[in-house]
Amino acid sequence: MTNVKVLYVEDELFLGKIVRESLECRGFEVIMEDDGAKVLDLFKKTNPDICVLDVMLPNKDGFAIADEIRELNEDVPIIFLTAKTQTEDVVKGFTLGGNDYIRKPFSMEELIVRIQNLLRNKSEGTTKISGGATAIGKYTFHLNRQVLAGEKEERKLSYRESELLKLLYENRDKIIDRKDILNLLWGNDSFFNSRNLDVYITKLRSYLKEDTSLEIITIKGIGYRFVTG
Repeated sequence: MTNVKVLYVEDELFLGKIVRESLECRGFEVIMEDDGAKVLDLFKKTNPDICVLDVMLPNKDGFAIADEIRELNEDVPIIFLTAKTQTEDVVKGFTLGGNDYIRKPFSMEELIVRIQNLLRNKSEGTTKISGGATAIGKYTFHLNRQVLAGEKEERKLSYRESELLKLLYENRDKIIDRKDILNLLWGNDSFFNSRNLDVYITKLRSYLKEDTSLEIITIKGIGYRFVTG
């Protein structure tokens, strides 16, 4: 993928050099910064196609930077790089408008695939659910309130139910890898979390059953596909 401008923020200079050179070898234009306080001005000047932000940075962390970027641009894809393993850190990243995250250490192949996927989703016009009301078939989904309203009743969702429905809808009519869902929403793909995902999928199917145009299809051995009519 050529002519793609990547804003890459990383304070580990040796790692940064490797990632930058690897991306440039594959045709990406890389704008690199190691000081969190300087990133917003750089973003304004360069208008990148995608941002890759380390979470732990001097002067201003990646979460704060993402929050500022979202004030200027709601659409540019943001990937977090993090050495943290706590699920709450991952959740915080998505709450602030991040599109994806990768745990350190990571392979260049993984980073490039995730960059390409996000850029492809953007070019295809993938809908990103905002905090307000979103129509899903006959239902209205209120993300901020964690409510799914149908013709007959209004159902209060748990945080994870809301995030799973959001993820499925934003990637509707596409196959979502089960492992990706587990890593994004639970932090790892352990057997216990995998069983939890099964429970949540069953719950969402029951919540959406009044609209026969909506279906969460299991792709055996791979993941799920949310069909919306």
